[in-house]
Parts: sequence; structure tokens; C-alpha cells
Amino acid sequence: MKKTLVSALTTALVVGAASTTFAAANPFSDVPADHWAYDAVTQLAADGVIEGYGDTTFRGQQNITRYEMAQMIAKAMAKTDVSAADKALIDKLAAEFSDELNNLGVRVSNLERNADMVKWNGMARYTYTQDKYEYQGQKDKEKTDKLLLRLEPSAEVNSHWHVKARLEAKTDLKTDEGDNDNVSLKRVWAQGDYNNFQVKLGKFGSTINNTLVFDNPYSGAAVTFGKDLKATLEAGRVGSGELSDTLGDAIDKTASYQGVGLAYDNGSKLTGRAGYQHFDWNVDNVDNDDAGIWSVGANYRFDKNVAFDASYAKSNRSLTDYDSTLKEDDGQDKSYAFELDYKGAQKQNAGTWGMWVAYRYLGALTSVKPTYDGIHEGYKGWEVGANYTPFKNVVGTLRYGDTKNLYDNDVKDKIFFGRVEVFF
Repeated sequence: MKKTLVSALTTALVVGAASTTFAAANPFSDVPADHWAYDAVTQLAADGVIEGYGDTTFRGQQNITRYEMAQMIAKAMAKTDVSAADKALIDKLAAEFSDELNNLGVRVSNLERNADMVKWNGMARYTYTQDKYEYQGQKDKEKTDKLLLRLEPSAEVNSHWHVKARLEAKTDLKTDEGDNDNVSLKRVWAQGDYNNFQVKLGKFGSTINNTLVFDNPYSGAAVTFGKDLKATLEAGRVGSGELSDTLGDAIDKTASYQGVGLAYDNGSKLTGRAGYQHFDWNVDNVDNDDAGIWSVGANYRFDKNVAFDASYAKSNRSLTDYDSTLKEDDGQDKSYAFELDYKGAQKQNAGTWGMWVAYRYLGALTSVKPTYDGIHEGYKGWEVGANYTPFKNVVGTLRYGDTKNLYDNDVKDKIFFGRVEVFF
């Protein structure tokens, strides 16, 4: 198994990348992107129905009281010149906050609330990639051509708890075959939201705010608490299929996982984050095979259009821990990334667009499954990209990465990436 790990880390030319497009800046500075009302609130604000507090903020359920939220919804309900789509969004919010609205004298029937206890969102996605390899003058290329359908139901248990899930089906257009013609249950969890406190139980994505290291799902529990300064504790198990291709090919057992993270965001231009994540790979015939990974990061927004993000991570493991014949400076025990962003496509607003340039250095023993599509784990290089929303809820993304293998700089990889996503 030791030889398998070293071989996989030193010879793999292609490693998997997390499937996440460049995210546009939140128009309301203190509403997290995964908030239950995020899409509804964002759309209503874009249409001028909800105006926030006048400082471009809209304080969601975690930041203001439910009573204050109900006051805003009541004002939106009083407007008559709204579209049918906006009226539907207002009704959804009114159903959730019916008790508070009733206390304000705004009557919302129980029938409306009960009819909306299960919500469905989804996405259809087409992705094309082309990797052009070069090694000692020899060239080769590999193409992928794939479709994905994702469904995300959310069921209300009570005013604090929801059960959420993610279902996916995939098709490879090169062979016109699906993933064994199966619909896969990728995530399922119960989530409780309280004032400045959240708990998750089940299988879900890591909530530690540093995607340089790991953002794929694990099975376990997580708690997040705090307001401007939020702390996250999580623990569970990670399957080899949720790790990078390099690690996943070498590890055939479930890894135990623990993590702790801090994130600071008070709505100002500068935000920060830090974390520690521990993986026990359970590699056969290798003692002390676990890895502890520290990470830090910061984001500075110069104005509403331009932002700069930097992150760094360091593992306590290197390839020499698995093969003493290798040189000490193998480069796989650290990762860092710098990215300059300009604007960003917003799926709800046609005509919005963005672009970015980034440099990433992704050690395979540190970036065990990061959120990048243009540069693979075990490589370093530059990436440029752009995204555009031609129609509401339709986003196109293009990326180009010019990279070199960390273990052998003679191995080069030029990556062309294109994606179209349709949200519903």
C-alpha cells in the first residue's frame, strides 16, 4: 500500500477538481450564500421590492430577529405593483414567518404555510474540459464531455429544523452512458438554525471556510456559533471517493475526520478565516499515516467590483513519510492561492458578468479536495476565467489553466474548461 500511495502521488497526471463555479459577491454583505432565504431575498432586492437597511445590507435570520424580518416582509406584502414571480417569493417568505406576521396584524393562512413545507431547487449542467499534457517532448490530450442533473429538496420539520438533500444523475456524452443509470444520493442532513447558532447532522459539505483544503461532503456532525466571529466544529468520516483522485486511488478505506474553523466578517471590506483539519487515512502497512492541515485566508474588497483573496495551508505530512528514498522537498505538504476578482455573474440578473486571474499551488497532501476547476491537486500554475449570465438563471463559465506538476516540472498540463449551468 505504501508503494501504491507514492506511485499515485508521483505519476498521476490528472486529478479531480471540485465542481464549483466562480461565485458572485453577495449584494447583501451579511447574508451567507447558503441561507435558506438567500435566493428569494436577492431576487426581491434586485427587483426593488426589498431595500434592506440603506447600507446595502439585509440582515437575515441569523443576524436579526424574526420579528424584524417579518416587518420587512410585511412592507413587501403591502406592495401591489410586483410581478407574479416576486409575489410567489413574497408568499414563500410570508409562509415561513407567518407567526410573526400574525403578531403584526398581517394574517397568513396555515394552508399557505403547510403547502410550502417542501421546496425543490435544482440545476442542469453541461461541462467540457480538455487537458493537453506534455512530458519530455511527448504530447497527449484528454477530453471530457458531461451532463449533470442535480435536485435539492428541503423539507421543513418546524420553525428551526429542516431536512435537506442532494440527488445527482450524470451522463458521459462521449459514450452516451450514465453513471450506471443511477440517481445518486450525494448529501442528506438535518439542519437546525437558531439565533447565532447552527447544527448539522448527516452527510453534507464541510462548513469550515477555506476551500483550499477540502469542501466535499463527509458523514458526521457540525456546529457553528457566533455572529461577526463564527466558530465551527465538525467531525465524521470521509470516503475515498470524496478525496482527490491522487489520494483516492491510493486509499481504499474510509478516513476519520475532525475540523475546527474560525471566520470573521463584520460587513467591512476585510474578512478573515483560519482552520485546522485532521484526516486519518487508514493506509495499510503505514504507521502514523494521519495528516493535520492548518490553513489561513483573507479577502479584501476594494469596492463593489474588485476583490482580492489569499489563502495558505500547510500539512504535517510529506511524501518522505511514505518513502524515505524521496527528496525531502517534494512540494506536496503545502498549498497557497491568490485570486483577483472583478465583478461576477449573478444567476438571477441577466447581463451580469465577471472575470478573474489567479495563481494556485496545490500540494496533493494538503489540498485533499479543493474548490478549483482550472488547476488540479499536485500542480501549480496560473488560471484566468470569466463568467456571464445571458438569461436569468443561466450562467456560462470559461477557464484556462497553465500548470506544471509539483513533483516533476517537466510534466505540463494546459487545461481548457467550459460550463453552462441552468438553475431552477
